[in-house]
Amino acid sequence: MLPFTFHNPTRIIFGEGKASETGSITATYSKNVLLVYGGNSIKRSGLYESVVNQLQQANIRYVELGGVEPNPRLTSVYEGIRLVREHKLDFILAVGGGSVIDAAKAIAAGVPYEGDVWDFFTNKAHIQAAVPLGAVLTLAATGTEMNGSMVISHWEQKLKRGSGSPLVYPRFSILDPTLTYTVPANQTVYGSVDIMSHVFEQYFSLTPDTPLQERFCESILQTVIENVELALDNPEHAAARANLMWCGTMALNGGQISLGMQNDWASHGIEHEISAIYDIPHGAGLSIVFPNWMKYVYKERPDRFAQYATRVWGISPEGKTTDELALAGIEATRQFFTRIGAEATLSEFNIDDSQLERMAEEAVRYGPIGSFKRLHKEDVLAILQMCL
Repeated sequence: MLPFTFHNPTRIIFGEGKASETGSITATYSKNVLLVYGGNSIKRSGLYESVVNQLQQANIRYVELGGVEPNPRLTSVYEGIRLVREHKLDFILAVGGGSVIDAAKAIAAGVPYEGDVWDFFTNKAHIQAAVPLGAVLTLAATGTEMNGSMVISHWEQKLKRGSGSPLVYPRFSILDPTLTYTVPANQTVYGSVDIMSHVFEQYFSLTPDTPLQERFCESILQTVIENVELALDNPEHAAARANLMWCGTMALNGGQISLGMQNDWASHGIEHEISAIYDIPHGAGLSIVFPNWMKYVYKERPDRFAQYATRVWGISPEGKTTDELALAGIEATRQFFTRIGAEATLSEFNIDDSQLERMAEEAVRYGPIGSFKRLHKEDVLAILQMCL
């Protein structure tokens, strides 16, 4: 196990009906707020009206930034920065899923910065200050509600990049599972794939002697597997929704489940290049990439993949070699993603091989990616070709 330091400052307010506390909690931080949200889903569900009424009752002055896109765009971040500066706001409240919260984080970092906020995503600058923010989560997926990471798309340049800092951890996040009852089925699917993928990036590690961390990871994977189909069959299954929401948060809240382990993150890097160009859902891209990444790299440590097969999928090791067991676990992953409705190939999105070279080159722009197996351009290209 490697040395580590861990601190997570985000206050979590979890449970049915907790969204009704949004106004009172926000008021303890600010009376001048930028309200950030996505499309019309929170208006259709009644959440928008509820939040606005609460802000008004708490005498909070608010300015709205709606329309934040899935794979949030840099243009929305620029507009948010402008609004905060123009209206002299000192807090950001994000109401939505991972894209909305990521955009809010980028806005928070961009306001006090004199340069272009995109500098934080191209390694030209590091975040030195940020406007405080809070979140009301509406989708179980990314874990951004309890971490300091964010991903933003520069649509004009067809780039998707991540950045982060302890300064953009939300001060609070309200996790009310009932808010996910109205989430479309495909978002439940993609969110669940995203949760599992975050765990994969940490679980498939070369670091030895980490039994507790491995079991943390395995328990989250098992819980998602046990609950996603319950939520798909009955969108108002309270226990399933609560379990998925907490899995999403625990899977990526600053590394808690994998402290002391080296992480990988190559598959996310590859997926970012796909969705940067084609704007496909992040979870869909991960569903396509991850099983192929697994096949490409498993021989680096087949014992970990064999363990995954037996502990997570319950595959019997009897009569199987380590390699056979490892491949059986990978195939179980692919079959599960397909069964819940996630795509298996890029061709399902009408994506051909015309941009593979560009994607492979951009993925390794700053050098080889991943740690389980260091991937160079030719490796990324091979995995992308497997994804077709």
